Amino acid sequence: MSDAEYTPPPVWVWDKANGGQFASINRPTAGAQVERALPVGKHPFQLYSLGTPNGQKVTILLEELLAAGHAGAEYDAWLINIGDGDQFGSGFVALNPNSKIPAMLDQSGPEPLRLFESGAMLLHLADKFQAFIPQDLKGRTETICWLMWQMGSAPFMGGGYGHFYHYAPVKIQYAIDRYAMETKRLFDVANNQLKETRFLAGDEYTIADIAAYTWIGNLYRGDAYGNTREFLQLQEYEAVGRWVGEIDARPAVKRGRLVNRPFGEEGTVLRERHDASDFDALKPGVL
Repeated sequence: MSDAEYTPPPVWVWDKANGGQFASINRPTAGAQVERALPVGKHPFQLYSLGTPNGQKVTILLEELLAAGHAGAEYDAWLINIGDGDQFGSGFVALNPNSKIPAMLDQSGPEPLRLFESGAMLLHLADKFQAFIPQDLKGRTETICWLMWQMGSAPFMGGGYGHFYHYAPVKIQYAIDRYAMETKRLFDVANNQLKETRFLAGDEYTIADIAAYTWIGNLYRGDAYGNTREFLQLQEYEAVGRWVGEIDARPAVKRGRLVNRPFGEEGTVLRERHDASDFDALKPGVL
């Protein structure tokens, strides 16, 4: 029976072999699968992550905070290799019951705080250091609106478009058309806003920009999902391109994008980051 003729059965049954590239890590149940404690370093913030768009949001903000003089934002970034199932270890699940990267432990206060969901981490850090979020009610509200817009949009770009266009074991036109349309619509939302304002929430660079940039920037530059830049004609979104280019050039963004990257030539990425001096080991010209 072809996919076009598929009729759902009365009761769905999980078929592990039908999961494509991510069959080994996707399943319909939650919780720890193995006892495995997490390492803990010396800094106030312990990040357990991978250099995907969601992971890069947090490392970029931490590097931006440090660059802005907030020494209390020092952090250890530990690699969580989701392909190996690290996110199902008991220590990681204790921080994030959803078993998704990133997860964080904030041990800067009187009692440790667990943090999961990248948007929640950005908001927590911005509020803690009163940085990269406006302090007036109008500006703060606008920033949070755009932050939540990004959090709601990412599944359409990644799990929707990215999965069916690039990763799915079979190409289904209906699914690709559906999510390609939505991805282009989301680019148009951002493009229309950025025609009017320098950054998403206004003239100030905020956590809303950091959150959206890691997803939109990857697609716009052609760094994600194969031939996506041409397929979706993303060069048409000129205001988005101006915004991506401006954020690309920020030194803290360059550093944050390199943290917890498991792939890449030696000296061009940091699998883990435990001190600011770790960047000194990178090859000349990388930053």
